[in-house]
Amino acid sequence: MSAPRRSPESTAVRAGADGAAVPGPYVLGVDSGGSGLRVALGTVGGSAPVGTTDCGGPVRTGPAGIDAGHLLEQLLPAARLLLERCGGAGSAIGAVAIGAAGMATLGGQLRAELPAALEDALGARRLALAGDAVTAYAGAVGQRPGAVVAGGTGMIALGTDLTEWRRADGWGHLLGDSGGGAWIGRAGLDAAMRAHDGRRGGSAALLSRLEAVFGPAPELPQLLYPRADRPAVLASFAPEVAACAGHDPVAAGILREAATHIAEAAAAVCPEAGDDGEPCEVALTGGLFRMGDPLLVPLREELARLLPRARMVPGSGDPLTGALTIARALATGGLRLPRHPMLLRVPGEGPERQSGQVATEQDQSTGKPLIG
Repeated sequence: MSAPRRSPESTAVRAGADGAAVPGPYVLGVDSGGSGLRVALGTVGGSAPVGTTDCGGPVRTGPAGIDAGHLLEQLLPAARLLLERCGGAGSAIGAVAIGAAGMATLGGQLRAELPAALEDALGARRLALAGDAVTAYAGAVGQRPGAVVAGGTGMIALGTDLTEWRRADGWGHLLGDSGGGAWIGRAGLDAAMRAHDGRRGGSAALLSRLEAVFGPAPELPQLLYPRADRPAVLASFAPEVAACAGHDPVAAGILREAATHIAEAAAAVCPEAGDDGEPCEVALTGGLFRMGDPLLVPLREELARLLPRARMVPGSGDPLTGALTIARALATGGLRLPRHPMLLRVPGEGPERQSGQVATEQDQSTGKPLIG
Protein backbone atom coordinates (compact mmCIF):
# COMPACT_ATOMS: atom_id res chain seq x y z
CA MET A 1 0.00 0.00 0.00
CA SER A 2 1.35 3.42 -0.91
CA ALA A 3 2.08 5.89 1.83
CA PRO A 4 -0.45 8.75 1.85
CA ARG A 5 0.63 12.01 0.33
CA ARG A 6 0.98 14.61 3.05
CA SER A 7 -0.01 18.22 2.58
CA PRO A 8 1.97 21.12 4.05
CA GLU A 9 -0.70 21.51 6.71
CA SER A 10 -0.18 17.94 7.94
CA THR A 11 3.48 18.38 8.82
CA ALA A 12 4.34 19.22 12.41
CA VAL A 13 6.55 22.30 12.49
CA ARG A 14 8.65 23.27 15.48
CA ALA A 15 10.16 26.74 15.29
CA GLY A 16 11.99 29.11 17.57
CA ALA A 17 10.35 30.06 20.84
CA ASP A 18 9.56 33.66 19.92
CA GLY A 19 8.13 32.76 16.51
CA ALA A 20 10.04 35.62 14.84
CA ALA A 21 11.48 35.23 11.36
CA VAL A 22 15.19 34.43 11.31
CA PRO A 23 17.18 36.17 8.56
CA GLY A 24 18.90 33.96 5.98
CA PRO A 25 20.63 32.79 3.92
CA TYR A 26 19.14 29.38 4.59
CA VAL A 27 20.17 25.76 4.30
CA LEU A 28 18.10 22.59 4.51
CA GLY A 29 18.98 19.29 6.15
CA VAL A 30 17.00 16.11 5.47
CA ASP A 31 17.10 12.74 7.24
CA SER A 32 15.27 9.91 5.46
CA GLY A 33 15.22 6.70 7.46
CA GLY A 34 13.15 3.69 8.33
CA SER A 35 10.98 5.64 10.75
CA GLY A 36 10.18 8.51 8.41
CA LEU A 37 11.40 11.74 6.82
CA ARG A 38 12.60 14.66 8.95
CA VAL A 39 13.51 18.10 7.67
CA ALA A 40 15.38 20.96 9.36
CA LEU A 41 15.80 24.56 8.21
CA GLY A 42 18.91 26.38 9.35
CA THR A 43 20.96 29.43 8.53
CA VAL A 44 24.44 29.43 7.05
CA GLY A 45 25.87 31.17 10.08
CA GLY A 46 23.80 29.46 12.75
CA SER A 47 24.47 26.42 14.87
CA ALA A 48 20.95 25.17 15.57
CA PRO A 49 17.94 24.66 13.31
CA VAL A 50 15.43 27.49 13.17
CA GLY A 51 12.64 25.03 12.45
CA THR A 52 12.10 21.29 12.03
CA THR A 53 9.32 19.09 10.77
CA ASP A 54 8.45 15.39 10.73
CA CYS A 55 6.79 14.29 7.53
CA GLY A 56 5.33 10.99 8.65
CA GLY A 57 6.10 7.56 7.22
CA PRO A 58 9.26 6.44 5.44
CA VAL A 59 9.97 7.12 1.79
CA ARG A 60 8.93 4.22 -0.44
CA THR A 61 11.49 1.87 -1.94
CA GLY A 62 10.67 0.13 -5.20
CA PRO A 63 12.36 -1.78 -8.03
CA ALA A 64 14.35 1.34 -8.97
CA GLY A 65 15.48 1.92 -5.40
CA ILE A 66 14.44 4.82 -3.16
CA ASP A 67 11.48 6.55 -4.80
CA ALA A 68 12.62 10.09 -5.65
CA GLY A 69 9.09 11.22 -6.47
CA HIS A 70 7.74 10.09 -3.12
CA LEU A 71 10.60 11.80 -1.30
CA LEU A 72 9.86 15.05 -3.13
CA GLU A 73 6.13 14.76 -2.35
CA GLN A 74 7.02 14.93 1.33
CA LEU A 75 10.07 17.18 1.24
CA LEU A 76 8.91 20.09 -0.93
CA PRO A 77 5.74 21.00 1.02
CA ALA A 78 7.67 20.68 4.27
CA ALA A 79 10.49 22.94 3.02
CA ARG A 80 8.06 25.57 1.79
CA LEU A 81 6.16 25.53 5.08
CA LEU A 82 9.38 25.90 7.07
CA LEU A 83 10.37 28.88 4.94
CA GLU A 84 6.93 30.40 5.37
CA ARG A 85 6.86 29.94 9.15
CA CYS A 86 10.51 30.55 10.02
CA GLY A 87 12.12 32.43 7.16
CA GLY A 88 12.30 36.10 6.40
CA ALA A 89 11.03 37.99 3.37
CA GLY A 90 12.27 36.66 0.04
CA SER A 91 13.43 33.44 1.67
CA ALA A 92 15.46 31.07 -0.47
CA ILE A 93 17.52 27.96 0.19
CA GLY A 94 21.16 28.02 -0.84
CA ALA A 95 22.19 24.45 -0.05
CA VAL A 96 20.49 21.15 0.74
CA ALA A 97 21.98 18.01 2.27
CA ILE A 98 19.94 14.81 2.15
CA GLY A 99 20.94 11.78 4.16
CA ALA A 100 19.09 8.58 3.32
CA ALA A 101 19.23 5.04 4.60
CA GLY A 102 20.25 2.83 1.69
CA MET A 103 21.74 5.70 -0.34
CA ALA A 104 24.79 3.65 -1.33
CA THR A 105 22.89 0.76 -2.88
CA LEU A 106 19.38 2.16 -3.49
CA GLY A 107 20.01 5.83 -4.20
CA GLY A 108 20.42 5.79 -7.98
CA GLN A 109 17.07 7.50 -8.64
CA LEU A 110 17.81 10.14 -6.01
CA ARG A 111 21.17 10.93 -7.58
CA ALA A 112 19.59 11.13 -11.04
CA GLU A 113 16.50 13.22 -10.26
CA LEU A 114 16.98 15.34 -7.15
CA PRO A 115 19.56 17.91 -8.32
CA ALA A 116 17.36 19.39 -11.06
CA ALA A 117 14.14 18.96 -9.07
CA LEU A 118 15.43 20.80 -6.02
CA GLU A 119 16.92 23.61 -8.07
CA ASP A 120 13.65 24.06 -9.97
CA ALA A 121 11.42 23.89 -6.88
CA LEU A 122 13.54 25.61 -4.22
CA GLY A 123 16.26 27.40 -6.17
CA ALA A 124 18.88 25.31 -4.36
CA ARG A 125 21.98 25.12 -6.53
CA ARG A 126 24.14 23.24 -4.06
CA LEU A 127 23.16 19.70 -3.08
CA ALA A 128 24.87 16.91 -1.15
CA LEU A 129 23.49 13.36 -1.23
CA ALA A 130 24.77 11.19 1.59
CA GLY A 131 24.24 7.85 3.21
CA ASP A 132 22.70 8.02 6.66
CA ALA A 133 25.94 6.70 8.16
CA VAL A 134 27.71 9.79 6.77
CA THR A 135 25.15 12.19 8.25
CA ALA A 136 25.37 10.27 11.54
CA TYR A 137 29.13 10.80 11.40
CA ALA A 138 28.77 14.51 10.67
CA GLY A 139 26.26 14.87 13.50
CA ALA A 140 28.41 13.04 16.03
CA VAL A 141 31.97 14.00 15.07
CA GLY A 142 31.59 16.96 12.72
CA GLN A 143 34.28 17.48 10.08
CA ARG A 144 37.18 16.07 12.09
CA PRO A 145 39.00 12.76 11.59
CA GLY A 146 37.51 10.03 13.70
CA ALA A 147 34.99 7.24 13.82
CA VAL A 148 31.36 6.82 14.72
CA VAL A 149 29.46 3.71 15.70
CA ALA A 150 25.76 4.05 14.94
CA GLY A 151 23.80 1.46 16.87
CA GLY A 152 20.08 0.81 16.83
CA THR A 153 18.25 -2.15 15.38
CA GLY A 154 21.37 -2.60 13.26
CA MET A 155 24.98 -1.56 13.74
CA ILE A 156 27.49 0.17 11.48
CA ALA A 157 30.86 1.81 12.07
CA LEU A 158 32.22 4.54 9.83
CA GLY A 159 35.53 6.34 10.03
CA THR A 160 37.64 8.74 8.04
CA ASP A 161 40.99 10.49 8.07
CA LEU A 162 39.39 13.09 5.75
CA THR A 163 40.92 11.46 2.67
CA GLU A 164 38.76 8.31 2.46
CA TRP A 165 35.94 6.51 4.25
CA ARG A 166 36.23 3.19 6.04
CA ARG A 167 33.18 1.11 6.86
CA ALA A 168 32.66 -1.94 9.03
CA ASP A 169 29.43 -3.94 9.21
CA GLY A 170 26.01 -2.49 8.54
CA TRP A 171 25.24 -5.54 6.39
CA GLY A 172 21.79 -6.23 7.81
CA HIS A 173 20.54 -8.71 10.37
CA LEU A 174 21.12 -11.78 8.19
CA LEU A 175 24.72 -11.01 7.21
CA GLY A 176 25.97 -8.85 10.06
CA ASP A 177 24.91 -5.90 12.22
CA SER A 178 26.80 -7.80 14.90
CA GLY A 179 26.24 -6.35 18.34
CA GLY A 180 23.22 -4.30 17.25
CA GLY A 181 19.76 -4.46 18.74
CA ALA A 182 18.46 -7.24 16.48
CA TRP A 183 21.63 -9.26 17.11
CA ILE A 184 21.27 -8.90 20.90
CA GLY A 185 17.56 -9.68 20.79
CA ARG A 186 18.06 -12.76 18.66
CA ALA A 187 20.84 -14.03 20.95
CA GLY A 188 18.56 -13.52 23.94
CA LEU A 189 15.69 -15.37 22.30
CA ASP A 190 18.05 -18.19 21.31
CA ALA A 191 19.12 -18.54 24.95
CA ALA A 192 15.47 -18.54 26.01
CA MET A 193 14.57 -21.28 23.52
CA ARG A 194 17.57 -23.31 24.70
CA ALA A 195 16.23 -23.13 28.23
CA HIS A 196 12.81 -24.23 26.99
CA ASP A 197 14.38 -27.25 25.26
CA GLY A 198 16.79 -28.09 28.08
CA ARG A 199 19.84 -27.46 25.89
CA ARG A 200 23.18 -26.12 27.06
CA GLY A 201 23.50 -22.33 27.05
CA GLY A 202 19.92 -21.69 28.04
CA SER A 203 18.68 -18.94 30.34
CA ALA A 204 15.64 -19.43 32.53
CA ALA A 205 15.51 -15.69 33.16
CA LEU A 206 15.33 -14.90 29.45
CA LEU A 207 12.76 -17.66 28.91
CA SER A 208 10.60 -16.01 31.54
CA ARG A 209 10.92 -12.66 29.75
CA LEU A 210 10.16 -14.24 26.37
CA GLU A 211 6.93 -15.68 27.72
CA ALA A 212 5.99 -12.36 29.33
CA VAL A 213 6.58 -10.43 26.10
CA PHE A 214 5.55 -12.89 23.37
CA GLY A 215 3.57 -15.64 25.05
CA PRO A 216 4.32 -19.40 25.08
CA ALA A 217 7.75 -20.19 23.65
CA PRO A 218 6.56 -22.79 21.12
CA GLU A 219 4.35 -20.12 19.50
CA LEU A 220 7.22 -17.69 18.89
CA PRO A 221 8.19 -18.97 15.40
CA GLN A 222 4.71 -18.43 13.99
CA LEU A 223 4.66 -14.95 15.53
CA LEU A 224 8.09 -13.98 14.25
CA TYR A 225 8.71 -15.58 10.85
CA PRO A 226 5.77 -14.08 8.90
CA ARG A 227 6.66 -10.55 10.02
CA ALA A 228 8.16 -8.16 7.48
CA ASP A 229 9.70 -6.21 10.36
CA ARG A 230 11.59 -9.13 11.89
CA PRO A 231 14.72 -7.08 12.72
CA ALA A 232 12.63 -4.62 14.74
CA VAL A 233 10.82 -7.44 16.54
CA LEU A 234 14.14 -9.06 17.41
CA ALA A 235 15.53 -5.73 18.59
CA SER A 236 12.51 -5.20 20.83
CA PHE A 237 13.84 -8.02 23.02
CA ALA A 238 17.28 -6.43 23.48
CA PRO A 239 16.18 -4.30 26.48
CA GLU A 240 14.97 -7.51 28.15
CA VAL A 241 18.48 -8.93 27.78
CA ALA A 242 19.92 -5.79 29.35
CA ALA A 243 17.41 -5.94 32.20
CA CYS A 244 18.46 -9.52 33.01
CA ALA A 245 22.22 -8.93 32.70
CA GLY A 246 22.67 -7.90 36.34
CA HIS A 247 21.55 -11.26 37.69
CA ASP A 248 21.81 -13.67 34.75
CA PRO A 249 25.27 -14.69 33.49
CA VAL A 250 23.94 -15.76 30.09
CA ALA A 251 22.42 -12.33 29.45
CA ALA A 252 25.58 -10.63 30.69
CA GLY A 253 27.63 -12.81 28.36
CA ILE A 254 25.48 -11.82 25.38
CA LEU A 255 26.15 -8.14 26.07
CA ARG A 256 29.87 -8.76 26.53
CA GLU A 257 29.97 -10.47 23.15
CA ALA A 258 27.97 -7.62 21.61
CA ALA A 259 30.47 -5.15 23.07
CA THR A 260 33.33 -7.08 21.49
CA HIS A 261 31.68 -6.97 18.06
CA ILE A 262 31.01 -3.23 18.35
CA ALA A 263 34.55 -2.45 19.49
CA GLU A 264 36.04 -4.56 16.69
CA ALA A 265 33.99 -2.63 14.13
CA ALA A 266 35.18 0.68 15.60
CA ALA A 267 38.81 -0.49 15.54
CA ALA A 268 38.47 -1.49 11.87
CA VAL A 269 37.53 2.03 10.78
CA CYS A 270 39.30 4.35 13.22
CA PRO A 271 42.19 6.31 11.71
CA GLU A 272 45.43 6.15 13.67
CA ALA A 273 45.38 9.81 14.66
CA GLY A 274 43.34 12.94 14.24
CA ASP A 275 44.44 16.49 13.47
CA ASP A 276 48.04 17.28 14.45
CA GLY A 277 48.61 13.76 15.72
CA GLU A 278 45.78 13.98 18.25
CA PRO A 279 44.12 10.67 19.25
CA CYS A 280 41.28 9.49 17.07
CA GLU A 281 37.85 10.45 18.36
CA VAL A 282 35.26 7.67 18.57
CA ALA A 283 31.62 8.61 19.06
CA LEU A 284 28.72 6.33 19.92
CA THR A 285 25.33 7.35 18.61
CA GLY A 286 21.91 5.74 18.37
CA GLY A 287 19.29 4.22 20.60
CA LEU A 288 21.28 1.03 21.24
CA PHE A 289 23.54 2.83 23.69
CA ARG A 290 20.63 3.97 25.83
CA MET A 291 20.79 0.49 27.35
CA GLY A 292 23.28 1.97 29.76
CA ASP A 293 25.89 0.20 31.85
CA PRO A 294 25.03 -3.44 31.01
CA LEU A 295 26.33 -2.71 27.49
CA LEU A 296 28.46 0.40 27.99
CA VAL A 297 30.72 -0.97 30.74
CA PRO A 298 32.00 -3.95 28.72
CA LEU A 299 32.07 -1.77 25.58
CA ARG A 300 34.35 0.81 27.22
CA GLU A 301 36.63 -2.02 28.35
CA GLU A 302 36.83 -3.46 24.84
CA LEU A 303 37.40 -0.07 23.23
CA ALA A 304 40.20 0.68 25.70
CA ARG A 305 41.81 -2.66 24.85
CA LEU A 306 41.52 -2.38 21.07
CA LEU A 307 41.93 1.40 20.70
CA PRO A 308 44.12 2.49 23.62
CA ARG A 309 45.01 5.82 21.98
CA ALA A 310 41.47 6.73 20.99
CA ARG A 311 39.36 9.26 22.83
CA MET A 312 35.74 8.41 23.48
CA VAL A 313 33.44 11.36 22.88
CA PRO A 314 29.67 11.66 23.25
CA GLY A 315 27.76 11.84 19.99
CA SER A 316 26.94 15.54 19.80
CA GLY A 317 24.14 15.28 17.27
CA ASP A 318 21.90 12.95 15.29
CA PRO A 319 21.76 12.40 11.49
CA LEU A 320 19.45 15.39 11.01
CA THR A 321 21.99 17.59 12.79
CA GLY A 322 24.65 16.04 10.57
CA ALA A 323 22.70 16.84 7.43
CA LEU A 324 22.50 20.49 8.49
CA THR A 325 26.23 20.47 9.26
CA ILE A 326 26.96 19.23 5.74
CA ALA A 327 24.55 21.74 4.17
CA ARG A 328 26.17 24.66 6.01
CA ALA A 329 29.66 23.55 5.00
CA LEU A 330 28.52 23.09 1.41
CA ALA A 331 26.99 26.58 1.31
CA THR A 332 30.27 28.18 2.39
CA GLY A 333 32.62 26.02 0.33
CA GLY A 334 33.98 24.40 3.49
CA LEU A 335 32.89 20.78 3.13
CA ARG A 336 35.93 18.77 4.24
CA LEU A 337 34.40 15.31 4.46
CA PRO A 338 35.67 13.06 1.66
CA ARG A 339 33.48 12.64 -1.38
CA HIS A 340 32.43 9.22 -2.49
CA PRO A 341 30.40 8.46 -5.62
CA MET A 342 27.84 6.50 -3.62
CA LEU A 343 28.03 7.77 -0.04
CA LEU A 344 28.73 11.49 -0.26
CA ARG A 345 28.11 12.98 -3.66
CA VAL A 346 27.95 16.65 -4.55
CA PRO A 347 26.42 16.95 -8.03
CA GLY A 348 28.16 19.53 -10.17
CA GLU A 349 31.59 19.14 -8.66
CA GLY A 350 34.39 18.28 -11.05
CA PRO A 351 34.89 14.61 -11.90
CA GLU A 352 38.29 14.57 -10.27
CA ARG A 353 36.72 15.60 -6.95
CA GLN A 354 33.84 13.14 -7.18
CA SER A 355 35.96 10.20 -8.28
CA GLY A 356 38.66 10.68 -5.70
CA GLN A 357 37.28 7.93 -3.48
CA VAL A 358 36.62 5.29 -6.14
CA ALA A 359 39.98 3.77 -5.32
CA THR A 360 38.77 2.92 -1.83
CA GLU A 361 36.31 0.48 -3.38
CA GLN A 362 39.09 -1.29 -5.29
CA ASP A 363 41.99 -1.11 -2.84
CA GLN A 364 42.55 -4.54 -1.31
CA SER A 365 45.85 -3.75 0.36
CA THR A 366 44.54 -3.50 3.91
CA GLY A 367 41.98 -6.26 3.84
CA LYS A 368 39.50 -4.02 5.67
CA PRO A 369 35.90 -3.70 4.53
CA LEU A 370 35.49 -0.66 2.33
CA ILE A 371 32.40 1.29 1.44
CA GLY A 372 30.75 0.59 -1.86
